[in-house]
Amino acid sequence: MMENQPQTIESLFENAGSYLETRIDLLKLRALNKSSDAASSIVSRLTILVLAIFAMFILNVGLALWIGELLGKNYLGFFAVAGFYILLAVLIHFFKDAWIKEPVSRMFIKKMLN
Repeated sequence: MMENQPQTIESLFENAGSYLETRIDLLKLRALNKSSDAASSIVSRLTILVLAIFAMFILNVGLALWIGELLGKNYLGFFAVAGFYILLAVLIHFFKDAWIKEPVSRMFIKKMLN
């Protein structure tokens, strides 16, 4: 019985080593899955954002030209649109944590925990 014991302990260590390697591989695969999910989500949102920026740019040029036509000088329309965006930037600066930082953090954490 004593000679079976070293083989059993040796076998136990081999199995424990295999189990540890399998657990490490599983953790790597889970991390890869979560990071790829987060990356694909970011890429899709960035694509939508870029398209929205292009659309907003075209709309803003049209709006500036229209306002400029109403005011009699094209450059006044561009100044009016720029003034609106300066006001918007000031508002966003004061509320950036509530409007941007917290929702983005929550979204990222939610993606990583799912």
